[in-house]
Order: sequence, then structure tokens, then C-alpha cells
Amino acid sequence: MDKTQISWIDSLLVYTRPRVVAMLFLGFSAGLPLLLVFSTLTAWLHDYEVSRSAIGFFAWIGITYSVKVFWAPIVDRLPLPFLQAWLGKRRSWMFLGQMGIVSALAAMALIGPQDNLAVFAFLAVVVAFSSATQDIAIDAYRIEAAIPEHQGAMASNYILGYRLAMLVAGAGTFYIAAKTDWPTAYLAMSALMLVGTATVLIIAEPEPTDEAQALALELEQQASPDGSPGTFARLRHWLADAVVGPFSEFLRRQGGFAVIILLLSQLNS
Repeated sequence: MDKTQISWIDSLLVYTRPRVVAMLFLGFSAGLPLLLVFSTLTAWLHDYEVSRSAIGFFAWIGITYSVKVFWAPIVDRLPLPFLQAWLGKRRSWMFLGQMGIVSALAAMALIGPQDNLAVFAFLAVVVAFSSATQDIAIDAYRIEAAIPEHQGAMASNYILGYRLAMLVAGAGTFYIAAKTDWPTAYLAMSALMLVGTATVLIIAEPEPTDEAQALALELEQQASPDGSPGTFARLRHWLADAVVGPFSEFLRRQGGFAVIILLLSQLNS
């Protein structure tokens, strides 16, 4: 067996690694809610003869995905009581986001737009917010869970799962709704979200790097040099590290291209 064959075999075997496989199911969990608060939801509202102006307001729900950067530092740094002790930092936030999606989708199916449109809209916002939170946690998990050589395989599996979920949330939901009704279709999508929940419970939490641990210790010492609680100092250093630090590092690393990258990312979104 020559080196080319070995290289191809090694490349394929990467996709059998547990964390790479897990990204397929996490991608499915991330992609499933998207259409359920966009085009699929619009079709449901239209079938129930909701006014076009009201349907137009539902389109604003999508902005949640665009502004998730504002609470990403909280997801990245804030520990969840009880859940983090059980699952770890990344998995606890994924689990919380998934539970928000599952419960809100089920509640949307039970309430329906015809009974209380305001509550129904609020539940759709909960789905979008929980989905965006899950996306943040999954991205952080993917970066921390594998060596750089496996990042490409994990990203491709994630995208594959994401696209499959969009097919299910689109064509699959329409098919179920045509055969039964919209509440049943959304209950089915709520149940399918448990695929991601089961994955979170099975996978292992990534170990924090030495650099991350050293940075946390440094911030702790800076925030409370004399051993006192130092609440305001902790908050100041937390904001500097979680919000200002990454943005400053991005500007230093990209230089003059930083503004172009930011503009292109906004145009793409």
C-alpha cells in the first residue's frame, strides 16, 4: 500500500472519530429551528389567515441570529448553576438552548396562532433566541473539542447535518402538515430536536486549555488582588476580557482588512 492510499484512508478515518460524528447531529440540531421561525412559520400563519402585516412583523424574529454577538460573551464565560457541574460549560449551554427550542416549539403547537397571536409570537422569539444561543455554544465546542487537523472534518459534518435539518424543517414539516395539521408537524419537529439533546448527553466536555486556565487565574488575581470579592473589578475585567479583548485582537491580527471583513460579513447576513 503506497503513501497516497494511506493518506486517503487516514483522511476518511477522520470522519469516524466520535467528536467528528457528533458534529453531524449537532449540525442537525442547529439547522432544524431556522425555517421553523422563517418560511415554514409564514406558511402556517398564512394558512390560518393571519394578516399580512402581522406576518411581516414575524420576519423581525430573524434579527435574533444577526445580533447574537451581543450575548455571545455571556455564553462563552458565564457558568450555569447546577448544569455546568453536571455537563460542563459548553454542553450546559447547548442543553439549555435545546430545551428552550423543544419547549417553545411544543408550546407553539399547543397554542397555535389563532388563539393568542402575541403569545405565539413570543414563543417564536424564544425559539430563535434559544437557537442562536445553541449556535454560539456549538461553535465554541467545535473549536475546543478537536485539534486543528480535525476542524475541517468537523465543520463539514456540521454543515451536512445543518442542511439535512433544513430539508426536514422545510419539506418534512410541509409533508406532515399536509397529512395531518400544523400543530402535529411542529410537535414532530420538537421531538426531532431531541436528537441534539441526546448527542449533548453522550459527548464529552472538551478539556480547558492551559492558556484558558492561566488567563482565568490572571483575571481572578487582577480583579481581586487582596482576596476581597471585588464585584465591580471582576465585572470590569470580565468585560475587558470577554468583549473588548477579542475585538481588539481581531483588529490587530487583520489590520486594515478588519473593516472590509466586517462590512462583507454584514452584507452576507
